[in-house]
Amino acid sequence: MEVMILATKDCSHRPMLEKKLNEMNVEYDLKFVEENPGEMKKYQIRNSPNLIVNSNIVFRASPNASLPTDEELKRHLHK
Repeated sequence: MEVMILATKDCSHRPMLEKKLNEMNVEYDLKFVEENPGEMKKYQIRNSPNLIVNSNIVFRASPNASLPTDEELKRHLHK
């Protein structure tokens, strides 16, 4: 399973998402949209952070949801 966080460098929620993944012992890649404009365009990123599993966005941050819930993470990561 390939897991990636795609976020802006100044995203205040990204460290919390990283902490959750680390607590679940999930390996992931971290990419910043500032350094990866192709990824930003490919996934149509507008907010941060975003969680991508096997090349599919499973969570997009929005004004109403800045992080996935623990249950959402478990469901998307099959934990």
